[in-house]
Amino acid sequence: MFTREELDKVIKAYDIRGLVDEQITPEFTFVLGTAFARFLMEEREPGTVVIGEDMRPSSDELATAFADGLNSQGIDAVRIGLASTDMLYYAAGSLNLPGAMFTASHNPAAYNGIKLAKSGARPIGAESGLLRIKEHMINGIAMSAGPIGVTTHRELLGDYVDFLLGLFGADEFSTGRRLKVVVDAGNGMAGFTAPAILARLNVDVVPLYFELDGNFPNHEANPIDPKNLVDLVKRVKKEKADIGLAFDGDADRCFLVDEKGHLVNPSALTALIAIRELKRRPGSTIIYNLISSRAVPEIITERGGVPLRSRVGHSYIKKMMADSNAIFGGEHSGHFYFGDFWRADSGALAALFAIAELSHSDLPLSSLLAPLNRYFASGEINTVVDDPKTSIDFIKASFQSDYEIDELDGITVNGPDWWFNVRASNTEPLLRLNVEAHSPEQLAQVQSQVLSLIG
Repeated sequence: MFTREELDKVIKAYDIRGLVDEQITPEFTFVLGTAFARFLMEEREPGTVVIGEDMRPSSDELATAFADGLNSQGIDAVRIGLASTDMLYYAAGSLNLPGAMFTASHNPAAYNGIKLAKSGARPIGAESGLLRIKEHMINGIAMSAGPIGVTTHRELLGDYVDFLLGLFGADEFSTGRRLKVVVDAGNGMAGFTAPAILARLNVDVVPLYFELDGNFPNHEANPIDPKNLVDLVKRVKKEKADIGLAFDGDADRCFLVDEKGHLVNPSALTALIAIRELKRRPGSTIIYNLISSRAVPEIITERGGVPLRSRVGHSYIKKMMADSNAIFGGEHSGHFYFGDFWRADSGALAALFAIAELSHSDLPLSSLLAPLNRYFASGEINTVVDDPKTSIDFIKASFQSDYEIDELDGITVNGPDWWFNVRASNTEPLLRLNVEAHSPEQLAQVQSQVLSLIG
């Protein structure tokens, strides 16, 4: 059994993550497997769990112990081996089974973790199951008196690729101009999935760091940090490539670099995908999170769609998509969710949308996206604070007499030609600030003012 204090350190709002050998051990994942089995029984979920794993040295051993925990409770396991997180979502969706993905995503090599899902790739977060699973781990689960479950193995990479490409028209990738694409897999799982996908496209691929290595010898597989994009930017310029793609460690997020070596604003990619999806299904609902550019809901409305604003976090977006029957959702953090993909996020699908649009355009990527970049943004600025709630209350008090404020997630303050959002991190004593304005001067002024209040 584990103490509440121990589990509080690793069971997060959306997944489970911690240091290998100290917090995430085979003993831990065995007990987690027993607790997950009990949770699935309570939920009347299918009696089989599909399990995927990333390339970290510890993932296979941890996944094996987890499968043993499931089996001890009479639950069967289907091991699909190496997989990206969206490949695990494909498995959970297409097989209609609950799933577990062993990955610490973009975290450094010392970490590992687990993402859990119900059948049909439905997310499990704190409010939808992780807290109950935590209680089972604290209380302990006795060995089942019934039959022991069995573990089998199944190969799904080819089926996964077929499904992704099947979401596009039959000639989407065989017509159009041939593109040169630089792909930085960061030694993560895109090094496994991207070659199988790109081999089916009309592209010339320049690979960077496709070798699977959970020690991340070249740079961290965290493309939201600009220092991890340096090699990709250089190679795009050197090769005179049409587009660059950067994936995080478990390949559920994708960031783009244009032909000039400039990072593409994820809000612009959200808008691009929204436009394509609305052509296919006019009048549909599309979700965007509250730190996305205000250009996103404007463009969705202009194209006849219905924009819905969500707080940050995949469990919120996926629930809102289910409740509203939305066809697509985009987060500024590089997560993109697709109604035709069980409302799950997929870095590969986001990349395919960008490649498809670019290949059928005569414009370079920077020009193609220019109309979608309407405003100036700060990007996310993180500041360590002693008490996030007190800091947010102070900022709110400083603005509430003069400006409209909403509290969907932290506080969002809306000015005449600017807005900013400040929200607390779920896992660290941080405040996260995002600012957007109509001019660089206004952006600098608002950003400086809010940061001084935080300080």
